[in-house]
Amino acid sequence: MRILFTVGGSQATVFGVAPLASAARNAGHEILLAADEPLLEAAEAVGLPAVRITTERLRYGQDAMTAAERLDALLRLAEAWPPDLVVGGLSHVPRVLAARLKVPYVRQVWHIAPMARRDRKAEAELQPELDRLGLTGLPEPALFIDLCPPSLRPPGSPEARSMRWVPRVRQRRLEPWMYTRPEGRRRVLITSGTRNLMLDSPGGFLRELVDGLTGTGAEVLIAALPEAAERFGSELGDARIGWIPLDVVAGTCDLAVHHGGATTAATLINAGVPQVIVPDNGYGRAVAESLAGFGAAVLVERHRPTADRDSAEESAQEIAAACRKVLADPGYAERTQILAKEVASLPTPAEVLGDLEALVAR
Repeated sequence: MRILFTVGGSQATVFGVAPLASAARNAGHEILLAADEPLLEAAEAVGLPAVRITTERLRYGQDAMTAAERLDALLRLAEAWPPDLVVGGLSHVPRVLAARLKVPYVRQVWHIAPMARRDRKAEAELQPELDRLGLTGLPEPALFIDLCPPSLRPPGSPEARSMRWVPRVRQRRLEPWMYTRPEGRRRVLITSGTRNLMLDSPGGFLRELVDGLTGTGAEVLIAALPEAAERFGSELGDARIGWIPLDVVAGTCDLAVHHGGATTAATLINAGVPQVIVPDNGYGRAVAESLAGFGAAVLVERHRPTADRDSAEESAQEIAAACRKVLADPGYAERTQILAKEVASLPTPAEVLGDLEALVAR
């Protein structure tokens, strides 16, 4: 069968859909990934055949603003390559496409943040496109795949088919320190995913944080884009900084500090790594609150960035204190290990693929 996977937003959406898309391809099905131009490089890096839909990156909550352009591009793609099934995520535009094509629609997300209110708003905003295409409404997904560990799903979550999180990120040539633990030292990873939020904080914020962690004897790794490493590397002492494959290094870490991104958090859970989360948006906060509520993380409020050194030092000290708290209390690692075991028990993408095949066979 032919499966059209659709993504938009950050590179994390590509990495999130890659395991299921790869499982379908390995099983002999034809797949295409419809993506924004900025995401094509990430798709190439993980070996997915990708087609550009728009030149701009879709931003969270902007379905209505870009719906007509995206729908028209997807419809043109479907004329040349008619799919038997459409797989989408947070955006409802692929759902409109599937309704127009009269093929099953599968929604795959990491459902850790409540979505019902946003979904209702998005559906209302898409009404003009439904009218334009002669559709009476949006059908319910034929299948909802949830990558979130069941223990972290929010109350009132829709019925879903759970699927195991399989980490997938762009790789690089490995060095031994990436997959081995340092002798006699704790290892702390700092990352903002594919963004530079912590690195861009002025006032010496990151240097203060690194100094606070290395002062405890910990080794500090900073996973960042190559351009960020080139810009900030000389300022960070002995900390290693650069593009580090998170799936490889996670299992060697005792703690991770990050922004609350779904791909980052899920990969760390998979490796059983407790977390300190400094959220930069509402979604990151939901991730942090859920993990903190389970006892697997500490939430630190992100202060508004300023150029004031005293403010930067205060923020860095607060995060460093949270790190010391997690490292000193084995309960955080124990709770994270519970989640890791739960994730390992869930159906693999290859197993869930059978459900997609059954939808088309009906």
